[in-house]
Amino acid sequence: MAGFFGLFNYEKEGPGIDKNAPKKKAFIVFFETFFRNFWKFITINLVYSLISLPVLSSGLAAVGITNVTRNIARDKHSFGLSDFFETVKKNWKQALPAGIINALIYVIMLFDIHFFWTSGGVMGTVGLGISLSILFIFTVMNFYIWTLMITFKFTLKQIYLNSFRFTFINLFKNLGCFFSLVLVYAVYIGILVLAFSMSIRAFMLIISIEFMLYICTFPAFRFLLIQFFTFPAIRKYIIDPYYLEHPDEDIQRRRDLGIEIPGEDDENEDGEDEEDAENAGENEDGDDDDGDLVFED
Repeated sequence: MAGFFGLFNYEKEGPGIDKNAPKKKAFIVFFETFFRNFWKFITINLVYSLISLPVLSSGLAAVGITNVTRNIARDKHSFGLSDFFETVKKNWKQALPAGIINALIYVIMLFDIHFFWTSGGVMGTVGLGISLSILFIFTVMNFYIWTLMITFKFTLKQIYLNSFRFTFINLFKNLGCFFSLVLVYAVYIGILVLAFSMSIRAFMLIISIEFMLYICTFPAFRFLLIQFFTFPAIRKYIIDPYYLEHPDEDIQRRRDLGIEIPGEDDENEDGEDEEDAENAGENEDGDDDDGDLVFED
């Protein structure tokens, strides 16, 4: 079988963090990472918003911004827009139908919620509870769909199946991510509610500022936050088990994703870093490999 990272589609990365540096709290690292890349994210956010404007093309925007935020979350260099569009080009055959599927499912779920909300009675209450539960599960699945799509050579069916499994396997982290995003949405909505009590001029000013802040900052913030919450589970349940059985495979590619390699000393790493510089322009997307690993039952 081809090496595990033969399944991977990612761009060449820059140097990582000094492994001897003291570890910081995850939320501190997250905000440091976000603000360090703030200006790069503005451009990415604008492009993401434009591509997402036609809802049926939202999947294309999602894979592009997921690749950029995944690389940055792993403290690897990202070329921003070039990485964004390269990822869209390589994954559009799955991203486009996935975006359409997601849009249709959300429309159906919102219709169901409205129907049961207005129905009343016991059946309406039960139906509303089931619909909200399904909506939550599918929303959490979307935390994983795009990362699995650009990272592994899975079929669309495998992507959705594995995303469903991760919803429950990583439940506590998923809840943390979900409610963190809900809190951010609540802040935006709270500002809107307060704006309604102001004069028309003040209302229009606040709405304009909030809209621009949302467009320019929130998409990358959301996708970066998702990476911080979800990638450790992907590594734990897909990447690490494979390398327990294949410890000598894909040494450099594992290092490129910031995955520790047992038994590797600093001297070897320095040698590999020189090799990285020589191969900086090479494509390491693994398109020539026929990986067949899936998240097994």
